[in-house]
Amino acid sequence: MLLLLRKIHRLLYFFAVLFFFILSYPLLFLLSRNPIKNYAAIVWFRKWISILSVHLVGIRFKIHYEEPIDWSQPYILCPNHTSILDITALTYLCPQQFSFMGKIELLKNPVTRIFFKSIDIPVKRESKISSFKAFKRGLELLGLGKSLVIFPEGAIEDEYPPKLHKFKAGAFKMAQENRTAILPVIIHNAWKVMWDDGREFGSAPGVIHISVLKPIQYAETENAKTNTVENEVYEKMNKVWLENLAKY
Repeated sequence: MLLLLRKIHRLLYFFAVLFFFILSYPLLFLLSRNPIKNYAAIVWFRKWISILSVHLVGIRFKIHYEEPIDWSQPYILCPNHTSILDITALTYLCPQQFSFMGKIELLKNPVTRIFFKSIDIPVKRESKISSFKAFKRGLELLGLGKSLVIFPEGAIEDEYPPKLHKFKAGAFKMAQENRTAILPVIIHNAWKVMWDDGREFGSAPGVIHISVLKPIQYAETENAKTNTVENEVYEKMNKVWLENLAKY
């Protein structure tokens, strides 16, 4: 019975997303014709479609900061990834204009397609050419003062309950090349509210807790090592993840 209710809740959530997306689509379509000029407006629509959808089905967010964040500068946000609700968690958290870097399959999704055709960055991870183009596009956006969200694990793994998997190097190479601060983000219990896309266990109302750690800057030296910062970010995030497994 509980699983049935969770499956119904999942359907309600997707209907909510579709409702607000369809309501916004005519304006979004016009804005997407010139994504450079209308970047801020498209980001705004993405944020409120996401947030209104989860609020309608009883999902909320609570953010815990290690220290106050200076949102006047761009960051590469590095969150863990256990749920499609992580997307909404980031739109709720980040007050800046920012782009997601995500798998190319999101171009096939009727909702995410318009964003990945305009402001976000699709990448086919097994293609070196696609990865290079995504890397260059990411650097361009950082150069324009935009932030980026890159899930350093690369994907939602099949393991349940989830854990923090080792990171891929792309986000850290980009941060090194552009001297951009890494902002580690731990989304603690989105997987309990909806694991992955909810197909197996459905979803439920609840409060998703997010921890934002102190930004990590690359040393202003030529010999700063990508893997050193990558390991530092992983260890800090994993520590906070493990410490709060039982709490949230």
